[in-house]
Amino acid sequence: MKKSVITIVLLMVLHFSFGQQKKPNVILFFVDDLGWADVGYRNPKFHTPNIDQLRQDGMDFNRAYVATPTCSPSRASILTGMEPVRFQMVRHIDDREGADFDDKGNSINDFSLWPTDPVQMPSINMLPLKEVTYAERLKELGYYNFFLGKWHLGDARYYPTKQGFDEEYGVCNYGHPKGYYPPFFKDVNPLASFDNTDIYLETVLADKALDFISNYENEKPFMLSYFHYDVHGPQIGRKDWVEQYKKEGLKGKDAEYAAMISAVDESVGRVRKALIEKGIADNTVIIFTSDQGGFFSNAPLSGGKTSGNTLGEGGARVPFLLYYPGVTKANTVSDIPIQTTDVFPTLIDIASGKGCNDKQVNGKSLMPIVNGKKFKDRSLYFFRSYEDQYAAIMNGDWKLIKYHSGKFQLFNIKNDISEKNDLINTELKMAEKLKKDLAKWEKEAVPNYKKA
Repeated sequence: MKKSVITIVLLMVLHFSFGQQKKPNVILFFVDDLGWADVGYRNPKFHTPNIDQLRQDGMDFNRAYVATPTCSPSRASILTGMEPVRFQMVRHIDDREGADFDDKGNSINDFSLWPTDPVQMPSINMLPLKEVTYAERLKELGYYNFFLGKWHLGDARYYPTKQGFDEEYGVCNYGHPKGYYPPFFKDVNPLASFDNTDIYLETVLADKALDFISNYENEKPFMLSYFHYDVHGPQIGRKDWVEQYKKEGLKGKDAEYAAMISAVDESVGRVRKALIEKGIADNTVIIFTSDQGGFFSNAPLSGGKTSGNTLGEGGARVPFLLYYPGVTKANTVSDIPIQTTDVFPTLIDIASGKGCNDKQVNGKSLMPIVNGKKFKDRSLYFFRSYEDQYAAIMNGDWKLIKYHSGKFQLFNIKNDISEKNDLINTELKMAEKLKKDLAKWEKEAVPNYKKA
């Protein structure tokens, strides 16, 4: 009898010691300007076998959006889980122009104006240190945070290591490199050691990611935020891929852009291979997404990065894949509208298992969707201040776009993915409801709100 009790206790101890899964590592791939349709599983023009495989392994969120689809705010929103307009970041940080910055991209003034903005709304020139990032929360939950690549949220006073990250690499003051072969940056160049080489920028970042993974010996789980400079302009592809695409009939910038996408895809594949070799692939969550729609054609979606219709599907809708080994079901697709503001609470949910309690966060954890549970309906809101088109609301299949000039457009995205049929004068009840909801949100969320 005594022996049986001891055996049971030993089995319980072994189960407690080895049966409990450790907190998963997390890798977030955040690509710059990669359009929703610029991946192989949606457009065979592009070779993205590794991204395609990630989709096969995990869940594809087919209707993922960015609250403020432009460089700096998109980064701020994924890092904080907040709609960037709430802390007055309504445009990208224009660190190369105007009297608000010095010649090295350091901010002199906290806010800037955009010359052609019809309402001259100020936009903040950094991610304020008071805002809480997912790195800060994950650190509290025992994670080691490494930031790799493009920041574009202020100068060194506001860099990742000031915002909760333990380590940073490849970070500078600028929103894009001057070229993708050395020298990568004119000044404030964190990668100057490569100036006399012929290495491609994406390769430099991928090499660093692999070095981090293969040499990581910390007992803490890690969060690797891999924020790519690709595929932002200037369109300069890796030479071998450019030649390959030219052989397939692409020319000029089309070949260069496709080559940039394939370089990013290779990075995804190399990182996943490194996880396998390290023996941690089965305990590493991977998220893959983009900061806004593409610069080139986003067909069948309308609009794009600099189209004057950035709140169209082609500007605000992005690829979004989530792979959680043992949790996500392989090759599944969700058509529930989500935003990249949802990444923050999803990460906290994954890391803690208790959900996210941050009241300032506008996003929601995606884990109920992943687990096949009910996900409460909600409206998604969009805001940017460059031109006449500036705000939008999405509720289910319906989307209302608002202009400073007083114009409204209404589309049913499920029936009209290309937004060709404006229903503003026919679906009057839905138009009126969304107008009221958007106006209410503006009054609550937009600083210095004035009725348009």
